[in-house]
Amino acid sequence: MPVVDVDPEELRYLTGHDEKDDEELKSDLFDLGLEFEGRTEDDEFQLEFAPDRLDRLSVEGVARSLRYHYGDDRGVYIPSTNSADWTIEVEDQPEERPYVTGAVVRGLDMSEEALESLIQLQEKLHATMGRKRAKGAIGVHDLTMLKGAAATDGEGKSITYTSADPDEATFVPLDADAEMTPSEVVTSHETGQTYGDLVADFDRVPAIYDAIGLFSFPPVINGRRTEVSEDSRDLFIEMTGTDQWTIDRMCAIVCYALEARGGRVERVAVEYADDAPGEYAGRTLERPDFAVRTKTVTHDRIESILGVSLDEREVVDYAERAGLDATPTEGDDAAYEVEIPPYRVDVIHPLDLIDDIGRALGFNSLEPVYPDVSTVGGRHDRSRLEDAARDALVGLGFEDLLNFHMINETENFERMNLPVPDAGDGSGGDAVGLADPVTIQEPYSEDYTILRTWALPSIMMVLENNTHRSYPQDLAEIGLAAGLDESENTGVAEHRTVAGALARTDASYEDAKARLQALADAFDKDLSTPPTTHPSFIDGRAAEVVLDGESVGVVGEIHPKVLVEHDLELPVAAFELRLDGLS
Repeated sequence: MPVVDVDPEELRYLTGHDEKDDEELKSDLFDLGLEFEGRTEDDEFQLEFAPDRLDRLSVEGVARSLRYHYGDDRGVYIPSTNSADWTIEVEDQPEERPYVTGAVVRGLDMSEEALESLIQLQEKLHATMGRKRAKGAIGVHDLTMLKGAAATDGEGKSITYTSADPDEATFVPLDADAEMTPSEVVTSHETGQTYGDLVADFDRVPAIYDAIGLFSFPPVINGRRTEVSEDSRDLFIEMTGTDQWTIDRMCAIVCYALEARGGRVERVAVEYADDAPGEYAGRTLERPDFAVRTKTVTHDRIESILGVSLDEREVVDYAERAGLDATPTEGDDAAYEVEIPPYRVDVIHPLDLIDDIGRALGFNSLEPVYPDVSTVGGRHDRSRLEDAARDALVGLGFEDLLNFHMINETENFERMNLPVPDAGDGSGGDAVGLADPVTIQEPYSEDYTILRTWALPSIMMVLENNTHRSYPQDLAEIGLAAGLDESENTGVAEHRTVAGALARTDASYEDAKARLQALADAFDKDLSTPPTTHPSFIDGRAAEVVLDGESVGVVGEIHPKVLVEHDLELPVAAFELRLDGLS
């Protein structure tokens, strides 16, 4: 879960509630779903919150939520914006990073606290929405240090987002004293070495120029000339990325935070060339994008989910206290058109709106009631089977694991010596783990892009992280695995899988099969293990797991390529089978 450092004094200042002591603030923050995790060395709050509320990645965003919670602010607020005086002209930009957005913010009092908050917000957005800058990267510049060229239309000033030869363009990057080319930045500069992989395959790198020259090398580093300091009053914000919607939302979040510090937001025109890659070729966009989205939610569903009776006036009131605007619709079915502010990137479904209304109402004020059903709850048969299998594995000497069900293609396939199937084309084979993966359309992290197709990669990752621990290490997990399946109503076939691994100097196929045989005996199953081949296992040391005549898994010795990939210096024997094979 994301953790953000927040100065309680800044919270009191930005909310206008100096009377709140630390304990009251903690209680109010908990009501909003922000949990107090401790204090930093500077005595700031460390707050953990749901990763979907990216508007709370800064003290300004947290303070905004508190002001709504206190009733000081109500409804959707859209900052006023001045007409565009600056233009970002986009031409010959890299096809791999075709999109840009921006804004100007004037009249800031950039105190030390405000600057630290801006830097933290920038880095947190990079790590979340920006996918470590791969999908979106933020550049913030001192506007007074920019010299705009004359815009193409003859009005205002302009900068240019384009591409540059990495061995010819030069500028002085942040934390440097001499001019460097982008290639030199990537090889010699600490920040360049960290983010250089993002542009390693580019023939020409992203570059932003003003009338003086190159001042930004996105997504790697800004130039020293436009560095922001406590003396900066006017800022130019530019963001580049692979998706226009993502960088526009990131820009909105930053603009709202700076506007809360007293800044005046000024629009920027983004002019894409006629032959620009992407969907905006030949178009001019007015940014920042403060467009309001709307969603419809019915009155019955609000009452059903929250378990309370509300009248129309109360629903509208609670929506406004959540920073939304709800307007009752006309018709036989009572419903509301709810307006959503541009910084709320988390609202996807009407249930998200109901959650906001519930928090404004106060979940602690809801009275628990017994459900109006005549049945008595009990354990599901699958749950009983899972517990029995887990007890059997622990009895056989395994340590029980609980890993994430989400993973990435590299860990699930490539590092296990498996080819990556093209999702949806049916290329997934019959081998255990080789299924078409369920891909996350908009993942927040490159570490979690698919649902795992089998559990053994998760165990191998644990072994890789446990090389400093003593051996033997006998690990097992029972968990979810999934793959695409058009025969299912949802298009996804899910199953519970059982995986185990023995990491020790004398680990062998016989050891893994012996544990597997004991597990089968515990469930009165007939086990047979005909030879098979599997890319993750050594040829001649792998077998199919067949229980009562049904093929349910694989057992064998892990292939040396997989061991080397996971930095393991001793053999590993492992097995994986479907849980329902034990039923």
